[in-house]
Amino acid sequence: MTKKCLILTNANILTLDENNRRAGSVEVTNGRISGIWPTPEPPYNLKGSSQGTEVINLHGATLMPGFIDTHNHLLMYSLNMNKVDCSTPPNKDIDDILQNIRIKVNETPKGEWVQGYGYDDSLLEEKRHPTRVELDKIASDHPVFITHISSHLAVANSKALELAGVTEDVPDPQGAHLGRDHSGKLDGVLYEIPAMNYVQRVTPLPTIKEMVGAMEKGSQDYLAHGITTNTDACVGLFYGETEFDAHIIASNKGKNPMRSKLMIMHTLLKKNGRFDNYTADELNQEIMNKTNGNVSLDSAKMFQDGSIQGLTGALRKPYYNKPGVVGKLLHDQHELNEEILELHKRGFRIAIHGNGDRAIGSILEGYTYALEKDPRADHRHRIEHVQTATVEDMERMKKLGVAGSVFINHVYYWGDRHKRLFLGPDRSIRINPLADMKERGLLYTLHSDCPVTPISPLFSVWAAVNRLTSEGEILGPNQRLDVNDALKSMTSYGAKLIFNEDCSGSIEMGKQADFAVLEDDPTQVDPIDIKDIPIKATFIGGEAVYEANSGVI
Repeated sequence: MTKKCLILTNANILTLDENNRRAGSVEVTNGRISGIWPTPEPPYNLKGSSQGTEVINLHGATLMPGFIDTHNHLLMYSLNMNKVDCSTPPNKDIDDILQNIRIKVNETPKGEWVQGYGYDDSLLEEKRHPTRVELDKIASDHPVFITHISSHLAVANSKALELAGVTEDVPDPQGAHLGRDHSGKLDGVLYEIPAMNYVQRVTPLPTIKEMVGAMEKGSQDYLAHGITTNTDACVGLFYGETEFDAHIIASNKGKNPMRSKLMIMHTLLKKNGRFDNYTADELNQEIMNKTNGNVSLDSAKMFQDGSIQGLTGALRKPYYNKPGVVGKLLHDQHELNEEILELHKRGFRIAIHGNGDRAIGSILEGYTYALEKDPRADHRHRIEHVQTATVEDMERMKKLGVAGSVFINHVYYWGDRHKRLFLGPDRSIRINPLADMKERGLLYTLHSDCPVTPISPLFSVWAAVNRLTSEGEILGPNQRLDVNDALKSMTSYGAKLIFNEDCSGSIEMGKQADFAVLEDDPTQVDPIDIKDIPIKATFIGGEAVYEANSGVI
């Protein structure tokens, strides 16, 4: 078999290996790194020695490992592209949202659904949620369903509630509730996923073809930001096993060129779920067999609370602006313990959403229970977001060997409101406590949680380094990371979190040739400029899957 060889020369290479070595040129053979040299070009006798070798001169651009985003929602992001954008900006108030919904209603046959995404009550001028009454005025003949920016809340009009069978006497699900107005009647707001599911389950199910087509578009945005490995953080959340099939097909057809990791919603692993009898090894092997190894299992995904900006994150102390509210846990502790233990015994790595410190404590209690009953070394169980973890929580994480995937973008997008509204001055400065995690030797990574915030690894790195809010305040300066650690948290640390440190995450001999090419060196520019560094190209397995500037690297 003819070897396929690529040589990248005149590069500023950040290997991000254990010793943070730099290099000037690199060789790739059959998709893996086969040579690394400190000089701008490899030894003369190697260059061009293989017939058909491709040589690309990077003209001083920075080459680094491809980014690994350990928690986002590619499919959700992709499907949102065909929904009404209700976010702020561009929408300043509820009337702006209603006007956009009205336009879509006028284009949609009566009786068909109109869906939107991304509204943020705390940014709207009214500082409240839209209501079903307001939606009814512009869409009495169309069911309307709009998700909150957090994806943990939504609002529905009367037609949608009617189709869902939601009446005034509907009970609140465990850990969730339905909003009511001052007279006690349903106002259309659905707090948390169990409540949203009342309506979500009757919305039109996208076909697999539609999902695959959407991911083809969405993945291009990810590639343009230098992402080479991506974890979809809740496969099966809203559309069940169809989401799993769509990921497999998107990979096999090349519609999603990234290497993919899948967090499988725990409901698909329970009794009568599609994978109820699988061990983790069996499920991972099936996924890899179906995709020639390009897709693999990340974990079993659960939730134990919601969103702090939605007032549904479970806190130990009340919300700053709502003294009577502490949020709810989504699972009874005994039930959570037993489900964690059952998944743990089947070999699954478990990833559980925990924003509030009470939820984080509950998750750690569950992991403690499972590990005491069935000890397992190097399990790398995870907590997702880890937004308000206390020092005591992190000490327990260290003792248990629990890792954290940190939603650092919260600092910029919600930091000011956390300080003024949700958490108050004392707690807000400690959100996403990365320096504390580093000090304790915890395994941590950064993530975007896209579409909750835009996809951009360099933005996440920037947020971790600067901790700047949207209003210009440095929130918790003592929790900042240095640039090198921030870069590793989206490369080599990410590879370790997904059990792939032997194959990716750094530029070393024998590893996959997954690269991002940057116009500038993030370790040399002013830290405030990191997020604005252009991505020139993205390589997966030595193949250019994205090139800016009309394909000229």
